[in-house]
Amino acid sequence: MAEPRPSRPGELTAERQDKRGLLRKLIEFIKPGPDSTDELIETLADAEDKELIDAESRVMLEGVLHMADMTAKDAMVAAPRMDLLDIDAPYDDLLHQVITAAHSRFPVYQGERENIIGILLAKDLLKLQRAPELNLRTLLRPPVYVPESKGLNDLLRAFRVNRNHLAIVVDEFGRTAGLITIEDVLEEIVGEIEDEFDIESDEGDIFALADNTWRVAGDTPLERVNESFGVHLGADPDSDLAVEFDTIGGLIAHQMGHVPKRGEVCRMGGLDFHVLHARGGAVRWFKVAPAPGGGN
Repeated sequence: MAEPRPSRPGELTAERQDKRGLLRKLIEFIKPGPDSTDELIETLADAEDKELIDAESRVMLEGVLHMADMTAKDAMVAAPRMDLLDIDAPYDDLLHQVITAAHSRFPVYQGERENIIGILLAKDLLKLQRAPELNLRTLLRPPVYVPESKGLNDLLRAFRVNRNHLAIVVDEFGRTAGLITIEDVLEEIVGEIEDEFDIESDEGDIFALADNTWRVAGDTPLERVNESFGVHLGADPDSDLAVEFDTIGGLIAHQMGHVPKRGEVCRMGGLDFHVLHARGGAVRWFKVAPAPGGGN
């Protein structure tokens, strides 16, 4: 049997051309080619129907396409809803705020909220407990600023290259418009990124926290909330509206007249419902605390 002869350069080139031809044939499979993002999304839906890609892949690809047209302004947390730390606040107040907000990074300001002087990692705050002689300023990281118009694609690339996870968004006049994190950007592609508290449940979840407050899932049934807190939330029996709500999130959205955003507070039944996380047109988590003075 004759031994196979080595390939010649010309034959390798022809092989590569054949491969390119195959790729071209795959591209021609979806002709006529899409002329817009909407048409490309329809093509992805057709590919899913033909089982060329699965549903999760389609959703992710659609997220990438949508993100290409989005800016930092579209995904940021607006300035009024930012959780900030005051450089001059007592240590106990800072620690309480860090525990309450449950973020890993916090912008720090001095004097006015507009005057952001640095970024504090929550874990660095513990260093003050072990070494009170340390100055909080020495623990701050320099803030990164981006314009509202910065594209999310460019921002994600910058986050990766600089190993930075948070940026302050400024408007055209240089004023603080909000903040954006790498998680905010990634969620535009893959959907909501659950943290260690975000446990899926058919009946919602209520967690007691160390500071005499509770973390309550937005899909928790009203019946369970009423039983747990000893309240009677629900449709007003004296109202002409024949509206019934199954979950605490649905009731609060109706009460406020809009889908609540992070940082907003709704007071009902002597309880304050602080919105911790909202996504996809619904509140995922509330922090519940007794209202000052037990007001309604």
